[in-house]
Amino acid sequence: MPFETRDYSLQQKPGERPRPLRWWTPRIDSEVLAALREPRNGPALVNFALWFALLGLSGWLAWLSLGSHWAIPAFLVYGTIYSSSDARWHELSHGTVFRTRWLNTWLYQLCSFMTLREAYLWRYSHTRHHTHTIIVGSDPEIQVTRPADLLRIALDFFFIPSGIGEIRRIVLHGLFGLGPQEQSYVPERAAKRLVLSSRIYLTIWAGLLLSCVYWMTLLPLLFIIGPRFYAGWLHQLLGLTQHAGLAENVDDHRENCRTVLINPVFRFLYMNMNYHLEHHASPTVPYHALPRFHRLIADQCPPAYPSLWAVYREMIPILWRQATKDPDAHIKRPVQST
Repeated sequence: MPFETRDYSLQQKPGERPRPLRWWTPRIDSEVLAALREPRNGPALVNFALWFALLGLSGWLAWLSLGSHWAIPAFLVYGTIYSSSDARWHELSHGTVFRTRWLNTWLYQLCSFMTLREAYLWRYSHTRHHTHTIIVGSDPEIQVTRPADLLRIALDFFFIPSGIGEIRRIVLHGLFGLGPQEQSYVPERAAKRLVLSSRIYLTIWAGLLLSCVYWMTLLPLLFIIGPRFYAGWLHQLLGLTQHAGLAENVDDHRENCRTVLINPVFRFLYMNMNYHLEHHASPTVPYHALPRFHRLIADQCPPAYPSLWAVYREMIPILWRQATKDPDAHIKRPVQST
């Protein structure tokens, strides 16, 4: 039985803000929380040095594999590491990864370009996401709408709907400026920088396409931008665990976010965003401190999922039910009254 798709467009007019919400906050000593929030360069320098080394090494091996059957796994590995720029864009957008501000700024711009997210737009979009998480009409980043579009969810393992949508937005912003939806959360002072940034993206894309035509090869796109489409599987696999299948229109992150325990390799590539409930409970806690934050407030939160399998075993039936029987169906997490 088909259901009418809900309107997830932002209901605010340009310059208008949605009503403030009073979110649940965990009980934790203020000095302990302040120490957790203290930015540090050391962990991030090691993390990014390793990431760039792996990106360079995997890219070199992919280059050497050209013309052989090894090219497929080699580019899959390179593309998966490249596509983890999405997690890095996200963390850098909060300005908490490095203590040194310019490192946050420049690496944020780089990772935003790599993951096809225009930097200025997504900084303000993500701010709104945190202040109005999964509030219909106020959150511009609700990934799974209702009724659940299962085909779109599946295609986004190849970044097809979302990636094409991002390219379209950047083209429109570069050529025509911001639309009313974006104007409702991007401040006027940032609009000109956003348009200029979009035009820079378009210029680089044009250069990539011209290089493909000039050398009669798709190799430039296989190394830049293309990985988000042919190897974005891991980001979608992990990204769906953040909110999909959970409650809408609640003011308690314990009901609309989930934490899942994953292996160290995925945690490195995902920059600890598997601790997603903790991240929303205090977005200024840096990625490297989230595991400790998780341990400190675990007794106030629903149990963390022990594995990705545990998440998907519960989530898939709910998404199917949202798509076919009951759009209001959702997973109810055990939340203690506080």
